[in-house]
Amino acid sequence: MGKESSALLGILAGTAIGATLGILFAPDKGVNTRNKIAEETAHAKDKITERATHLKDNVVNTWASSKATLDEKVESIVTDASHKADDVISTLESKLSQLKEKNKNLQKDKNFQKTV
Repeated sequence: MGKESSALLGILAGTAIGATLGILFAPDKGVNTRNKIAEETAHAKDKITERATHLKDNVVNTWASSKATLDEKVESIVTDASHKADDVISTLESKLSQLKEKNKNLQKDKNFQKTV
């Protein structure tokens, strides 16, 4: 985007300078030359305003698109993390259940050995 705006400013500046020099070196009355310069300046201002608005719209659209893409990626990461957390919790609950069963069996064996 930086190269595009630099090129745009260069083109506009060149156009304005060229038009101004063309008017200044044209054989005409001073009043007419000043009027032409004022008209060309107003025209150049309008072009710059139009291009700046277009550039601003492009930046806004690019930013909005990037934000939407970022939001989608964040949502995807959060969803994936949530699923992985559920998987980890399920695995831990299964292991805990197995450990409780082993502990229960060890307690039975311990009690059985005490009674014998």
